[in-house]
Amino acid sequence: MSAAGVDIEILLPAFIAGLLVTATHVPLGVQVLARGIVFIDLAVAQVAGLGVIFADWVGLEPRGWAVQLAALSSALAGALLLTWTERRWPDVQEAVIGTTFILAASAALLLLAANPHGAEHLKELLVGQILWVNWSQLPFVAVVSAAILALWFGLRERLGRTGFYLLFAAAVTVSVQLVGLYLVFTTLIVPVLATHRLRRARLATCYALGACGYALGLLSSAALDLPSGAVIVWTMTLLAVPVFALGSQQAPTT
Repeated sequence: MSAAGVDIEILLPAFIAGLLVTATHVPLGVQVLARGIVFIDLAVAQVAGLGVIFADWVGLEPRGWAVQLAALSSALAGALLLTWTERRWPDVQEAVIGTTFILAASAALLLLAANPHGAEHLKELLVGQILWVNWSQLPFVAVVSAAILALWFGLRERLGRTGFYLLFAAAVTVSVQLVGLYLVFTTLIVPVLATHRLRRARLATCYALGACGYALGLLSSAALDLPSGAVIVWTMTLLAVPVFALGSQQAPTT
């Protein structure tokens, strides 16, 4: 088999994974930016990652359902905590989110301190292993993504604060294990930030940015033999710059 054939076999499931993450994170990102809680995904994703690390620490199968349950339980607990703090202290919610993130990150470091593969686990949590995504992982992610989108677009007005946080936690739990924390944050924030002043077709533009960022980032990383996650982050951000500039030109001056 040719090298190009091997690349396509590796890159295609990774690209589909990126599309699935983009599908759920764009509409949630619009809400995150509107609420002014930009770093919530870092906090919830880090808490979900802490659940994965804890499950590994107690000896659970890395890809088993017990680990998924640990990650989801951790993320939901973190989401419920942030729901309560937003209701109790809305004026300092962003600071609470930052504190939650740093506590979860520090706890992960402590759990990994005695693990000879700790640095590798931490890198996988942050940067992700998108090129390791295989076809067998995608059906489950696709079903979860479809359910999240159906709930969001069908019941958004009735979800309320708690419903939003819980739905967000479920989306982040799946995506952080698929593509890593850096790509989760980039996919959630960069497209919606780039389009926040566009007057028309905002969601469509966000989805196009996400899809192009993953496609060009994966191809560039393969061609340059560089880490895919980091290249995708930079690619998506560079693509977002002219979109942001175009939106700024369209925005009415005051």
